[in-house]
Amino acid sequence: MKIVILERKSVGMDVEVSQFCNFGELEIYDTTEKNQVAERVKDADVIIANKAPINEETIGEANNVKLVCEFATGFDNVDIAYCKKRGIKVTNATNYSTETVAQHTFALAFYILEKLNHYDNYVKSGEYAKSDSFTNFDKIFTEIYGKTWGIVGMGNIGRKVASVAKAFGCRVIFYSASGKSTCTDYEQVDFDTLLKESDILSLHCPLTDRTRNLIDLEAMKKMKKSAVLINVARGPVVNNADLYTALLEEEIAGAGLDVVEKEPIAVDNPLNKIKDSGKLIITPHIGWASVEARTRCVEEAYKNVEAFLKGESRNVVNE
Repeated sequence: MKIVILERKSVGMDVEVSQFCNFGELEIYDTTEKNQVAERVKDADVIIANKAPINEETIGEANNVKLVCEFATGFDNVDIAYCKKRGIKVTNATNYSTETVAQHTFALAFYILEKLNHYDNYVKSGEYAKSDSFTNFDKIFTEIYGKTWGIVGMGNIGRKVASVAKAFGCRVIFYSASGKSTCTDYEQVDFDTLLKESDILSLHCPLTDRTRNLIDLEAMKKMKKSAVLINVARGPVVNNADLYTALLEEEIAGAGLDVVEKEPIAVDNPLNKIKDSGKLIITPHIGWASVEARTRCVEEAYKNVEAFLKGESRNVVNE
């Protein structure tokens, strides 16, 4: 059995992956470009990937492949239909990042809501030391208690965010982009109601035809001018050019993004022009990446390989 890890760096060099040698020969690459995949997997029985494309072009001549494991929940990089046709099982890592993505959601929200960049700069600039007052609240900020927290995507992460928001005293409402949500713990509303009533709107949905550009300029014009948008889902759920316009024209008060339309962020992404961190904060897709979550991600992939070798089905996405 030969296992090939194509993108070891995707889970961090501080997280151990040598345990996969328990299954046989282990070959590890820190990163892999598209044109390198075919050569590196040609003798593999198991491929472990993250963003590297897995399709007929890259694994068409890899005759031994029986299993593709993702170091991720998403599997957009894999041609699922092609793998199914060849009898290659594809597995993903599930529920490993729920806690940390929920945590990052609130970190982004509070950074914007409490004007933390402004007040940190006030102290570090020396202005506070010169002040004749023990306090300074020249930038107004509000509590989230009593506010309405809107959610798109009531899966595991959405539910976690909802429970924390409720604990803070928020009214929680949500919109089901698929129209198939069975969640009854929180109030389900239509899209327009979600936009009009949310003080904070956080996105936790997958990227589909229904959710691509879901939050465009038309949508943001329906939001409260005091509203804050948080995207920890997928970049293209929010139209970045439209968000730039909405922030510039003060259609909404601010936004916190952990994902953008193209990653790494494109040089010509208009959001790069906004330097006011009190209005916009962007983190480089780290919401999932606490050391605990990355460790769980690797553990999930390990368990998926282990189950496959035992003839068991675990986290298989193309059965």
